[in-house]
Amino acid sequence: MSSPPTGARTRALSMVSAASAPYPVVLVDSDGRALDANEAARQVLTAPSGEALALPDWLADVSSSEQAHAASGMISDRFFSAHPTVLDPATTAWWLVEETGHRVTSGELLAHRRHTAFLVEASSALLASLNLERCMETTARLAAEHLADAAVVIAPGRSRRLPMVTCGDQGELSRGRLTQPPSLVPGLAEALEGFPPLPARWIRPEAVPGWLVPERFGPVGAVAVAPLPGHGVGAGALVLLRRSGKDSFLGFEEELARLFAARAGAAMSAARLYAEQEAISRVLMRELLPPALDRVRGVEFAGGYRASEDTEQIGGDFYDVHPAGDEDGETLALLGDVSGKGLEAAVLTGKIRNTLHALRTLSDDHQRVLGLLNDTLLSGGGPMRFATLVLASVRREHRDVVLRLTSAGHPVPLIVRRQGRVEEVPTSGSLIGALPRITSRTATVRLAPGESCVLYTDGVTEARGGPRGTAMFGDERLRHLLRGCAGMPAQAVVERIRMTLAQWIGERVHDDIAVMSITAPRSHHLTAVDGTTPGRYTA
Repeated sequence: MSSPPTGARTRALSMVSAASAPYPVVLVDSDGRALDANEAARQVLTAPSGEALALPDWLADVSSSEQAHAASGMISDRFFSAHPTVLDPATTAWWLVEETGHRVTSGELLAHRRHTAFLVEASSALLASLNLERCMETTARLAAEHLADAAVVIAPGRSRRLPMVTCGDQGELSRGRLTQPPSLVPGLAEALEGFPPLPARWIRPEAVPGWLVPERFGPVGAVAVAPLPGHGVGAGALVLLRRSGKDSFLGFEEELARLFAARAGAAMSAARLYAEQEAISRVLMRELLPPALDRVRGVEFAGGYRASEDTEQIGGDFYDVHPAGDEDGETLALLGDVSGKGLEAAVLTGKIRNTLHALRTLSDDHQRVLGLLNDTLLSGGGPMRFATLVLASVRREHRDVVLRLTSAGHPVPLIVRRQGRVEEVPTSGSLIGALPRITSRTATVRLAPGESCVLYTDGVTEARGGPRGTAMFGDERLRHLLRGCAGMPAQAVVERIRMTLAQWIGERVHDDIAVMSITAPRSHHLTAVDGTTPGRYTA
């Protein structure tokens, strides 16, 4: 196809050049040959020899196509987009717009978005568990997937054999123990203590011992060590490994690894703190939970407890049984209620239980025991916290059970006779921890075989429920319930009260509830429906 006359071409070039300056403009014929260009285009397209215009292949190809359209590509080490203006069927003016800087910025923005998405994913995955081993596995897996070919996570420990998790590029995880000194790896000992590691370029791959490299990994090409910072102390160290032949860690990669390590360290530190708190809670819970009761010195004891919050196990109601040191001595039983709810109330119940345990040898004098307990609570300092409770000294006399009962501001115990009659125990007294001096009155009760003494907190009688949900369970309903418990073993009495209250309360809010039954056993009884526990007495 023939070219336009030189004059027309020159006028076209002058028109385009003037209109589009300072952009490079080049005239290209329909065969993809450069015809002419303005000065800006010549600086971009001139061959190294300076003899002719060097049109890039991608621009020549699009120029020779049937319909001109915008295109882009590299010219030397710079990136351009080309936009056509068709002058006539045989000639097209191409405007060249350099986009090298935009392309670099776009690439950096895309990489930044990928890194942000990775950190968001890592944060969600790491926060999904408070288990230390699972946090270590998640850290190793994410690091091997996004930051390196393999990753090793090492956590501090109380022994020399530090826990370690390794993950290869196939996602396989292996757990083990670090049996060698961390000082054998440059920067590892410092990272475990929370100090910044040596820069990755200073760690020679050949300095990495074989026990730190996953099996079948091959030669190591690059190594980076990053500390996992925790809450004031180091949570561990992260070792990143790349195979031989791959690039070393660049500056932005080290920064990404540092940001990831900060999130992983926080998660591992939180998991470690949670494990320590859980261990402490288990130990304290064993001391604060109501004990399991059974037969002591020939007397049946049974207890039941329900905290005010169904998600909690401890609260302000308590009971305990302290057997006598000798066969002829009295067993000290107690049931009480402290002011408040939740953990603070449970701590006070633990204090009262421990104090009464220490005073159990004085159980023959209830007034003295209560006076010493009152002095202990008043000398504790802090806000005033008081308690109500019942002391019961229990001993077996032949087939009967004799109880000495003393109430300290607590609901009076109830006696369930064999004939179904319910009696109040004539005992009373002032509450504990409120006044410098207390008064109390002790009553003695004898239980024949099959009869029970029921101790309970006000959470039983003040439980609201029923058809409308507002009525209190009350003293009369409790007495009516106990009339049907005549002749039952201690555990059956407690379970019947608990089941009836559960139906009465339903899902409603309630106070702490504690019940204890002290029963004089009989030698014969039916077996309960579960086939193991005692049922109703028959003789």
